[in-house]
Amino acid sequence: MASGGVRRTAVAMAALGSLVTVAALSACGGPSGQGAGTGASAPPGGAGPGTASPDTATVPGVGDRLQRRIPADSRQVVAVYGDGRDSADSTAVLYTKQGTTWHRARSWKAHNGTKGWTTDHHEDDKRSPVGVFTLSDAGGVLPDPDPAPGTGLPYSRSASFAAPHWWAKPYWHDFDYVIAIDYNRVKGTPPNDPTRPEGSSKGGSIWLHLDHGSGTSACVSLPKPAMEYLLRTLDPDLHPVVVMGDRAHLEA
Repeated sequence: MASGGVRRTAVAMAALGSLVTVAALSACGGPSGQGAGTGASAPPGGAGPGTASPDTATVPGVGDRLQRRIPADSRQVVAVYGDGRDSADSTAVLYTKQGTTWHRARSWKAHNGTKGWTTDHHEDDKRSPVGVFTLSDAGGVLPDPDPAPGTGLPYSRSASFAAPHWWAKPYWHDFDYVIAIDYNRVKGTPPNDPTRPEGSSKGGSIWLHLDHGSGTSACVSLPKPAMEYLLRTLDPDLHPVVVMGDRAHLEA
């Protein structure tokens, strides 16, 4: 993995941690009030989670509109294929660019917003935003799983990420690992920084985080081994992005 610069390892002060936690948890995580469906279907190409597929010149299942928004220098894409506009079920696939082609490296079942997807996300709409977003910062309750310090996404470890224990027990570990999706946030800050440049009404604190088996408030949730793999693999020098949405919007 190429060098990604010096990592941050942050332990927030108690007062600041409490403020940040409240702001972050108001947008991402927590009991959603609805369960998941029957599970995610296979990603474009026909292969199920964890299987390989031939290289392609473009990210499979992504139309020209969003394809053009993937930065030219990006060589890592996490594509999240939602089962439907109103579905909480999705499949996440990591693609890496080798030469001029994209190779599917790994694939996992995932969940998105409880009510599905939207192209105009607002706070508390329970839908995940459709689009292409950079992935710049990570953090969580647990130590960074990447065994090579100084590489990978900058990682801020802090108890302030912990989900409150008045939430149902299945949600307690949602934020053991998180990767910030750069939607309405300031890059280069911990994922739970509450600053929202476009205003609070546009929502924020949209993350990749651990899965609890059902839909989220707006984030994308993945199994723990998937989050560990991404934290070991995503490299700022490769300019990783997430391309996410329901299949119809992705293909448009």
